[in-house]
Amino acid sequence: MHRPAFSLEVFPPRRHAPIGTIYDTLDGLEDVDPDFISVTYGTGRSADRTATLRIARTIHDEYRIPVVAHLTAQYLDRNQADETLDAFEAAGVHAVLALRGDRDPDRPPTDVFAHASDLTAYIADTHPDMTIYGACYPECHPQSKNRKDDIGALKLKVDAGAKRLISQLFYDDDDFLSFLEIARASGIAVPIEAGIMPVTDAAQVGRMVRLCSSRVPRSLSRILERWGDDQSALREAGIIYASQQITDLVAQGVDGIHLYTMNRPAITRRIWANTRGLFATGTNAIDGTDADDDGRQAGCAH
Repeated sequence: MHRPAFSLEVFPPRRHAPIGTIYDTLDGLEDVDPDFISVTYGTGRSADRTATLRIARTIHDEYRIPVVAHLTAQYLDRNQADETLDAFEAAGVHAVLALRGDRDPDRPPTDVFAHASDLTAYIADTHPDMTIYGACYPECHPQSKNRKDDIGALKLKVDAGAKRLISQLFYDDDDFLSFLEIARASGIAVPIEAGIMPVTDAAQVGRMVRLCSSRVPRSLSRILERWGDDQSALREAGIIYASQQITDLVAQGVDGIHLYTMNRPAITRRIWANTRGLFATGTNAIDGTDADDDGRQAGCAH
């Protein structure tokens, strides 16, 4: 039986916060058993590269969990890309999520890698042993003209060398499943993980809707209307909502779930406790190996 992957995303501490605070997050995730953890990269400033590398090395060396390091394209030149990729490999990190990255209005891009597909092709050519992940948008990239153009750009990314895809957040499973059907019909055959961000703050939902052009279904609107001003109750409802999303998606046979932790391990542990049994048996979605009774890959150190 197919076993979907379960993965997490963490991000470096804020620029002026001690890097060691990431241990609070990672220690708090001790009871969770992800197939991998991804580490975000930010806009590509040197401080972000250093933080991403240090956290990725820590996850690999100290926590013995496979890690995927984010790498954003817009502000990289080829020398910086090579230095960063070489450093990742030296740290035992052999998987990269290649992204275009958000635009910083105060900094002009290098125009070396204008799109994520450009960076993907470069990594595939210069670091062929690196597994490349790509991002996808179930509700269409905000800057795409239409769904056809968006799927076409995604196909370019896969053809350039992306071996797995992780989706942006969404709040309605049907939106992801509809996207998945279109992607498969367009010849995109690589595994696609569904990105889930728990709702814990009404303002956060508003920001995500604006940034990602995500749709808020009526079921979530009712939750926000009822508990939007009660953060404790909204957190409880958000944990249940995310757990229900995951349950429905796994029942639909998705390749995996990628949970955006927002560096809040207590929420992640609650969602994992609700859903861990869904990931415990069957064939691993990442490499085809059988999983043992507690959900780990047989013979794999986590």
